[in-house]
Amino acid sequence: MSETETSGAARAAEFERWANVFTAHRAFSHPSELHGVLSGRLAAGSRIEEPEWLAMVCEHMGLAEQALDESEDLVPFMNAAYRNALQQLQSNDMTFQPLLPDEDYAIEQRLEALVAWVRGFLEGMAMAAGESLGQAPDEIRELIEDLVAISQLSEEEEADEESEQQLLEITEYVRLGAVTVFTEFNEPEKPAQGPTLH
Repeated sequence: MSETETSGAARAAEFERWANVFTAHRAFSHPSELHGVLSGRLAAGSRIEEPEWLAMVCEHMGLAEQALDESEDLVPFMNAAYRNALQQLQSNDMTFQPLLPDEDYAIEQRLEALVAWVRGFLEGMAMAAGESLGQAPDEIRELIEDLVAISQLSEEEEADEESEQQLLEITEYVRLGAVTVFTEFNEPEKPAQGPTLH
């Protein structure tokens, strides 16, 4: 298995894990959208305390907050998801991936997931950066305009080789865009120096 295939398999497994959690809790939203909101907030420089993150999870999934106490797996899963998203964005090797289904899914479903992720990402960015997005560098403002256009794509795509290729290219553009936003709004991680107090 090549490295690309391995990372693809890991991505597919991650989407399935999220999808299973959403199905088990009868969530009415798309898992890609929640991952997008989280990624957008982190990329725009925000960090979320656990209670606020879990409240966001409940709001997006359409759950009452007592669902957190009633479910054994929801809190550990979502806290791990938060850490994974942040670690991927902080990684120097640009391993960050939007949470999307793999090519086993129909192109319409993959496009729907991408649109949901991008909408979430824009929402998360707006929540975190607010007015400062207006003062962002031209490159970031152009990227946001592109993301807005992507968020309005229709799922009526016909499945052919050309549309498959276009979807791959758009997905890669979105992935690199998220990393670019993170780089713009976040200070590089400083190496740990001795014990620190939190």
